[in-house]
Amino acid sequence: MFPFPRSLVWPPPQQPTRPLIPGSVSEPGCSHPKRHRSPSPPLSAVGPGRNHYHPRFATHFQNRRWINPDLKRRRLTSLKRQRRWIEAENARDFSSSKGEPIVMMSYNILGDNNCRNHTELYDRIPAKLTEWESRKKLIFLEITERNPDIVCLQEVDQVQDVLDYMRGRGYDGIHKGRSGDYYKDGCATFWKKTRFRLLEDDSIDFSTFNLSNNVAQVLVLEVEEGRQLVIGNIHVLFSPRRGDIKLGQIRMLLERANFLSKKWGDITIILAGDFNSTPRSVLYEFLSSKEIDVSLQNRLKMSGMDAMDFVRWRREYIWTEEELLNAIGDLEGTKIKNPIKLRSSYASIKGPSITRGPNDEPLATTCHSKFLGTVDYLWYSAEIACLRVLDTLPIHLLKERGGLPSEEIGSDHLALVAEFAFVDDKLNKSDDEDTESNDSNEASTEHTDSSGSN
Repeated sequence: MFPFPRSLVWPPPQQPTRPLIPGSVSEPGCSHPKRHRSPSPPLSAVGPGRNHYHPRFATHFQNRRWINPDLKRRRLTSLKRQRRWIEAENARDFSSSKGEPIVMMSYNILGDNNCRNHTELYDRIPAKLTEWESRKKLIFLEITERNPDIVCLQEVDQVQDVLDYMRGRGYDGIHKGRSGDYYKDGCATFWKKTRFRLLEDDSIDFSTFNLSNNVAQVLVLEVEEGRQLVIGNIHVLFSPRRGDIKLGQIRMLLERANFLSKKWGDITIILAGDFNSTPRSVLYEFLSSKEIDVSLQNRLKMSGMDAMDFVRWRREYIWTEEELLNAIGDLEGTKIKNPIKLRSSYASIKGPSITRGPNDEPLATTCHSKFLGTVDYLWYSAEIACLRVLDTLPIHLLKERGGLPSEEIGSDHLALVAEFAFVDDKLNKSDDEDTESNDSNEASTEHTDSSGSN
């Protein structure tokens, strides 16, 4: 018998190996040790239950926070991008207008003192968004982006910050503060120095007339083309139950603006501000150049007739002499009429139903926890035409943020911006004739209806 070659011996002899270091494995061609992994159990075919969770995916799931997809916050739409210019249908008819258009802004910037003293109005707004240092940047950015020629601001209490910024942007202006120790805010009107020159300032402190301590500004500006303008800026009393004082403040503003217009040769009038009255109120009707009888109005609401018993009617509809004097200025009657033919800039240009409400006014110019609606306006007389307006926002965009201020808007009001142009005398006369004919037709129709009903 001959010996077999060593290579044919079966099974082959075991080669001596180095003992393994616990937790590591040495592989051929590998100079560094690898972490020891215990074999994973096979994937279970069992349905949901204890065996459904596999250790192979343990690290992946443990390092990831689970979020309910139903609770994920939707990405909010940019508010500024939603505001678009809307042109008047007859804007091209005023191509023969003299001079460059005038861009006008009215903006209640939310006074810092009011914001800090009424935190209940902004309980759904992050605290950092209500701070003045944060809000003023957004307010100034809004003014810069819109680049208005004339700016009417309300609730201005950080006066130096506003003056420094506006003057640095090439504006000149005047501030009128409220009287008293508690209220520090007021109105401020600015104009571009390269286009306008101040001719007269006849501002009003309503406290001297026993009409609360609100203020209004009435200025006469000369445009570079040689025309003059009466600019009014007002912040009407907020108190909803003092309709007599509200009406008195608006009446005095109209009388003062009309006086200055006559004094300088029947010049154009533009009135801006926070009038603290909705489009359905009797104060809005008064501003729309309509005659009202205050004896038929609820002085606590000034919003129309409501069915009620006689005792309640006497308590809320009988005006005292002091209230009549506040509202209409004398005791000779109970009727009062706006001396100026005014039009609302936003109501004069038809907008989409998603942003417009009663009388074609915006659905909302202010929004906080206690109120959502329209109180800000830009009124103008017949000697000028409104070419376009910067539309407001849909209500659902304001509600989903819990109100204003927001990450993009530094106030609880929206800035109103309108573009105006002087028109030729022929166009003015034709517009006046059309207005008068429409008024006469309406009057004749009302007379026919009343005679027919009798």
